[in-house]
Amino acid sequence: MRKWSLVERCKNVWLAVSGLVISDKGEWLVVNKRYGGLKGQWSLPAGFVKNDETVDDAVVREVLEETGIHTKVEGMVGVRSGVIKGDISDNMLIFLLKPLSFEVTAQLDELYEAKFFDPDLLVQEGKHSVLLEQLLAFKKERMQTMLDGVNPGDQFGYTSYKLFM
Repeated sequence: MRKWSLVERCKNVWLAVSGLVISDKGEWLVVNKRYGGLKGQWSLPAGFVKNDETVDDAVVREVLEETGIHTKVEGMVGVRSGVIKGDISDNMLIFLLKPLSFEVTAQLDELYEAKFFDPDLLVQEGKHSVLLEQLLAFKKERMQTMLDGVNPGDQFGYTSYKLFM
């Protein structure tokens, strides 16, 4: 039996992040994608984590890149995990973010549009991801909050270490 290296075992494991950004009026920041399985549908801003960033840094970056909206992480809402065609472990962490700005500028290379939208009207329109519909039941008191500045030990060499509990 062949032994697989760590790199071979992990090459088909994806880690993405998504941000639920809610305005003071209760509107959600949503994007309409130009590509992929969500092409032409409203979804949350999302993208992949880079090798040099934590998941919370990644979601703030992705929301800013896609929408121009500066945000602050409030906590983690949940996890979406699936396996694509029996070959790729596709995982996404979903965060609740507080908007620090409100002027939306869509990244038109990847998106048709980005805007703050009433979530109930969005679902009535019918062109939205399943995740958006499921998030309507989100309760902020069930959110996982971030603990920063924890040191698991110098022997690991972490340059950043955070817990969501």
